[in-house]
Amino acid sequence: ALAFVGQKVAVDGQTAQLKNSSATWSFQVPKPISATVTIKSATGQTVYSGSFSMDTGLQTFSWDGRDNTGTLWPDGKYTISVSGKDASGQTVSVPTEVEGMVDSVDLTQTPPVLSMGGQDYTIDKIKRVVRPSS
Repeated sequence: ALAFVGQKVAVDGQTAQLKNSSATWSFQVPKPISATVTIKSATGQTVYSGSFSMDTGLQTFSWDGRDNTGTLWPDGKYTISVSGKDASGQTVSVPTEVEGMVDSVDLTQTPPVLSMGGQDYTIDKIKRVVRPSS
């Protein structure tokens, strides 16, 4: 578990930490869709919404902290939701994942608990380790 400290990982979730004007989520798209991405503040206020075409497979969405008017929002926790429709107009479920740096590990718990962006996740929630882009 200690090997995860300092590593960027992905876990199931919708809430990510906006830090230095950057928050990142990923999602597994089961088939090509037209999607609406909505980001809300911790108080539930919609701060960003956009429409995108998405292909099948792993997609990453990075948000620069700006709302639809260009106003920069403060660092904090933000929640994403993705609603999609396929070519025939049927609703497609798109589960979301959160990516972040593992800050610490609590080894006193079973299984060990990883802290990432102020939120705790058990080690079995890790979907993958993300190699930093160079």
